[in-house]
Amino acid sequence: MEQTHNKKTSKPYSLEFRERAVRLAMEHREEYRSEAALFTAIASKLGCSPDSLRVWVRQAQRDGGERPGQTSAEKARIKELEREVRELRQANEILKKASAYFCPGGARPPVSQVIAFIEEHRGEFGVEPMCRMLQIAQSTYYERRAILRDPDRASQRAKSDADLCIKINAAWEENRKLYGARKIWHVLLRDNQQIARCTVERLMRNLGIKGVVRGKKVVTTNPDTSQPCPDDKVNRLFKADRPNQLWVSDFTYVPTWSGTVYVAFVIDVFARRIVGWRVSTSMATQFVLDALDQAIWQRKTPDNNALIHHSDRGSQYLSIKYTERLVEVGIDPSVGTVGDSYDNALAECVIGLFKTEVINQIGPWKSMREVEWETLKWVDWYNNRRLFGPIGYITPAEAEEAFYANLNTLDKVA
Repeated sequence: MEQTHNKKTSKPYSLEFRERAVRLAMEHREEYRSEAALFTAIASKLGCSPDSLRVWVRQAQRDGGERPGQTSAEKARIKELEREVRELRQANEILKKASAYFCPGGARPPVSQVIAFIEEHRGEFGVEPMCRMLQIAQSTYYERRAILRDPDRASQRAKSDADLCIKINAAWEENRKLYGARKIWHVLLRDNQQIARCTVERLMRNLGIKGVVRGKKVVTTNPDTSQPCPDDKVNRLFKADRPNQLWVSDFTYVPTWSGTVYVAFVIDVFARRIVGWRVSTSMATQFVLDALDQAIWQRKTPDNNALIHHSDRGSQYLSIKYTERLVEVGIDPSVGTVGDSYDNALAECVIGLFKTEVINQIGPWKSMREVEWETLKWVDWYNNRRLFGPIGYITPAEAEEAFYANLNTLDKVA
C-alpha cells in the first residue's frame, strides 16, 4: 500500500492570538510542574502546537529582558537590513548592466531603449525593480508592450510620432549624423512635411540623437609682421552681391598617427561655397597656392577683374609667390589689418565647421590619405546638401543656381 506524506505547514496565527497565548502561559506557569507540561496543556486548549507556544514565550522573555538573545525589534531590524542589502545588490546589478546597455553619457536614455532593456532582463530582475531603478512607470512599460503586440492600440499621436521618427532619423543619417533639431526641422519643411520645431526637438530626444556642437577655435596661422601686406578691402564686412566677387582663404591642421596634416580652403563669400581645397603634410606656400589654383581653374573668368581675395596675415598668404599668382590672374588681394580671427571671420567659421563635422567627429586619424578622402566627401556634401541659415536654409549650390536663374530672367526681360 502506497503511503502519502502530507507536508505540515504552520497556521498563520494572528498577533493578538500569539500575545494572548503567551499571556496565559506566563500567568499560569506556576500551576504546572514543568514548562513542557505547561506548553502542552495551554496549546491543546488554544489549538496551536506546543513548539509554537514555546517559541512565542521564549521570544517574549527575550523582549522583556528575562532571557538573553535578540529581541523582536532587533530581529525585525536585522530582517529589514537584509532586505535592503538584497535590494541594493539587485539595484547595483541593474545599474551595472544598464550602464553597459545604454549609450555612454549623462543624458537620460530614450524611453524605447529603457523598455528594450527591461524586456531583455525582466526574467533576471523582474519588471518592478527595474522600473523603480530606471525611473519609468510600470504602466508605461506595459502600455508599450501592448502596443508592440498590437500597433492598432497606439493613439493617433503615437502613430504620427512613429512615422515622424522614421523621417527624422533618416534625415539625420543622410546628413552625416551632424544636424541638430533646427536643421532637421528645415530638412522636413523642404520635403513638405508640416511639423513644429518643438516636435522635432522632442522626438530627437526620444530617439537619443542630436547634432554636433562646435568646439573652441584653434589658432593655425601665425601673422608675419615683417612682410609688407596689401590693404584690407573687406573691413570685416563679409558680404557679396554675386558669386566670384569675394573669396576668403584659411587653413587648419589635423594631428594624425603619421604626423601633422594641413587642410586649406578657399571660400566664395556669396553662398559660402568652397571653391578650392588642398590637404598636405607641409604648410609651405605651395600648399595654399594649390587650393587657390583649384579655385581659379574652376571659377575665375578672364572678364572678371573685380574679384577680391581676402586672407589673414599668415606668412603663406603674404609670400611673393602667392601674391604674384593673384596679380597674374587679375585678383585683387586683401589682408586683415589687425591680425585676429575677426579679420577673417567667415573663413574661420568654415574651418570651425570642418573641424567639428569631420575631424572631431570621425577621428582619430591614421594618415593624410584618410583626411583627404573624408575632406573630399565633406566638401561635396557641404556644397550640395548642407543647409545654411544665413542664406535662407538652402545649400550653397542652390543659392548660386537661384542667382544665375534670376540673372537670366532679368536679361530676357531687358
